[in-house]
Amino acid sequence: MKLAGKIVFITGASAGIGAACAQRFAQEGARLLLAARRMDRLEAMTPSLKQAGSPEVLNVALDVRYREQVQRVLDGLPEQWRAIQVLVNNAGLSRGLSKLHEGDIQDWEEMIDTNVKGLLYVTRAVVPGMIERGAGHVVNLGSTAAHLAYPNGAVYCATKAAEFRVTEGLRQEMLGTPVRVTTVDAGMVETEFSEVRFRGDKERAAKVYRDITPLQPEDVADAIVWAVTRPAHVNIAQVLMTTIDQANSLLFHRHKD
Repeated sequence: MKLAGKIVFITGASAGIGAACAQRFAQEGARLLLAARRMDRLEAMTPSLKQAGSPEVLNVALDVRYREQVQRVLDGLPEQWRAIQVLVNNAGLSRGLSKLHEGDIQDWEEMIDTNVKGLLYVTRAVVPGMIERGAGHVVNLGSTAAHLAYPNGAVYCATKAAEFRVTEGLRQEMLGTPVRVTTVDAGMVETEFSEVRFRGDKERAAKVYRDITPLQPEDVADAIVWAVTRPAHVNIAQVLMTTIDQANSLLFHRHKD
């Protein structure tokens, strides 16, 4: 599959894996439809994306937690931006690290609204057009947390388990159509993830990656582009990837060298 001139829609595109995906898809010559809450970051990225090879970039302000906003933004796209070929459901986050019986319910709401309901809202708005046009690929960002829960992260792990099952169900429902569905489940990736989880506590976030060589956002973006560019009859159902220093959500090798 060649991506030159195809429209790739990436949510949560202003940082981390989303921004890395934008860069990699730009190198493939894709037209980029980028969504995030932080429009200033999207605008700052645009020149480098065009320099990397994207012929066009359209940035939209979007908080996937709000169904009406998602529908309004998608319905309001210019006609030439509506034929979305690839959807990368990247928007997601974790909040807090606490025992379930001590958890902050607002943290739970934010994770569920973003990681589960936001994924559903965007997918519901985009996939009908893919079916109608007879082409499309949905890539959902999962996690090793979908496969094995870890202490103090039950709700986040539950949201990623939900993503895994939603992806599985959607793939089954797309049988008989040309629409492909993939989940990319990454382990530890060095992004703003931990800073967001700890609400800007950089020192605490840095300890997460101490004495470990984590994945980089570009590693995940490479896997996504690889999955999307397979021949049209090939569907990569799942990519499960970790750093060499991680076996699963619980087991890590920390080294001093």
